[in-house]
Amino acid sequence: MKARTVDRLATAFFWLGAGVILLLLIALVGYLLFKGGRWLDWGFITRAPENLKAGGGVGPQLFNSFYLLFLSMIFTIPLGVGAGIYLAEYAGRGDVNPTLALPQSKGATNFLLGALNLSIETLASLPSIVVGLFGLLVFVVSTGWGYSLMAGALALTVLNLPVMVRISLEALHTVPRDLKEASLALGASRWETIWKVVLPAAFPGLVTGGIITAGRVFGEAAALLYTAGMSSPVLDFTDWNPLHPNSPLNPFRPAATLAVHIWKINSEGLIPDVRRVADGSAALLIIVVLIFNLLARWLGHVLYRRMTAS
Repeated sequence: MKARTVDRLATAFFWLGAGVILLLLIALVGYLLFKGGRWLDWGFITRAPENLKAGGGVGPQLFNSFYLLFLSMIFTIPLGVGAGIYLAEYAGRGDVNPTLALPQSKGATNFLLGALNLSIETLASLPSIVVGLFGLLVFVVSTGWGYSLMAGALALTVLNLPVMVRISLEALHTVPRDLKEASLALGASRWETIWKVVLPAAFPGLVTGGIITAGRVFGEAAALLYTAGMSSPVLDFTDWNPLHPNSPLNPFRPAATLAVHIWKINSEGLIPDVRRVADGSAALLIIVVLIFNLLARWLGHVLYRRMTAS
């Protein structure tokens, strides 16, 4: 077969792959919005759910989803980016200057690097239901917290850390080596080079990692069934004391997110309008994820321009 023909076939295959992905996304979003979009109104978004009668909403579940996202990102982003910086700048791959490496022996560094890579790969391959059972034993039972937002946030951190570390590592490796060497040549310390040169240059990639992990927080249900619980107490949105059991900000109260609520409604719901609530919740969830992704990308673009003065 001629080289030009092979090239055309390969190009068509690549376009086909991209087109299939785009069509799948459009079909999925379109179907969810077609089935559930008609049920979305202000009352549905803000009302509390009902257990036996029709007319309930998803207000507490929507708030719980965002609050769980906030709590999970508090742990995921610093730990994930920190581990990515270690792998990229200190563990021997991507060192800007070997003489500035940490005072460790080569054997100890290789052992730590191997153990860290093995841990990341193992954590990445764990099913979310297994992480949920681990969270049940460690974060729910051993700590004595019971089903809580904090237990759910820590379980999601375990799920998201491998993704955040890998994406951070790839983003940091894209920073040109010349930038780092120029910063060190001008007298900047290793930490100053990382903080003022490497991280701003890698910021778009880090934002992408944050978006991917945040999307998993919105959509995860299996791990949260065993850690955050499937129900919420009656929330008093006039009480913002995080220590009060009915306060929305209390991180140690049980909480059902929007994804868990969809699963619960479909599996054991007793209300007469199960289909309305399930379809409306699914449409609201996909809209929230889309808006969050767009806002995160816009915010990342603005911060990148300010940090790099570009």
